[in-house]
Amino acid sequence: MSDILLVHGSCHGAWCFRDLIPALEALGHSARAIDLPSHGQDSTPIEDVTLDTCGQTVADALGDNTFVLGHSWGGYPISRAADLADGKIARLIFLCAYAPWDRHSLADMRRAAPRQPILDAVIKSEDGLSYTIDPAKTRRVFYHDTPEGTEDFANDHLCPQPILPQETPISLGSGYAKTPKSYIRCNNDQTIPPEFQHTMTKDWPSEDVYEMDTSHSPFLAAPEELAALVHRIITK
Repeated sequence: MSDILLVHGSCHGAWCFRDLIPALEALGHSARAIDLPSHGQDSTPIEDVTLDTCGQTVADALGDNTFVLGHSWGGYPISRAADLADGKIARLIFLCAYAPWDRHSLADMRRAAPRQPILDAVIKSEDGLSYTIDPAKTRRVFYHDTPEGTEDFANDHLCPQPILPQETPISLGSGYAKTPKSYIRCNNDQTIPPEFQHTMTKDWPSEDVYEMDTSHSPFLAAPEELAALVHRIITK
C-alpha cells in the first residue's frame, strides 16, 4: 500500500524495528529500516559522522513517495532529508522525536526541556566524540513497559552515539516547510519529557498530533498499536 522508511534514534539501529516491520507489513505496507552512519551494520567512523551525512543517508534510501518515520534523535536526520530530497517524502512522522527548531541543535532543544531524565544514564567517551547509555539504566529510560528481556536484547545491540551531529544547528528550508508532518507523543516517555513533546507540537494542527500511553520505545512495547496508528496517519 505505502512505502514506509523507519529511522532509529540515538545509539539504536535498524534492529530496533524488528517487531514493527512485520506489524506494518500485515497491514499491507512495505516497511523497511536503515542504519544511520556508525550505527548497526554501518561502519562509518564516529569522527566522520555529521548531521548532513545522516540526512543524506535518509535521502538516499527514499523512494518516489515515501512516508518517513523518525524516532527520537531521528527527527533531525529525517527533517534534513526533507530539504536534501525536496518533494520525495510523502509525510514526516515524528515518533516521540525532536521536531527541530530552526537554527537549533538537538542538544539545544534537550537543554531547553524542563528536565533531562536521561542525563544520568549517559556515559561520555574519553575522547569526547560519542556517548553510550549505561546498560543498567536502559530499561528505566527506554524500555520500562516492554516485554521482559527486551533490554537484554537491546543492550547487545546499542552502540555509541556520535555527539557532533547532535550539537549541530539545523537550517530548515522550503523542502521541510512544505512536507506534511505528523507527531506521535508518548505519554510515559522517560527519555524526552512528555511535557516537552507537548511544547514542540503546541502550534501544530490538532489533527496531526497523536498520543500513545507508552515508554520511549513503542516499537518494542506496543508494535501492533503503533502500526495501526501509523496506518491511520498515512491512510486518513
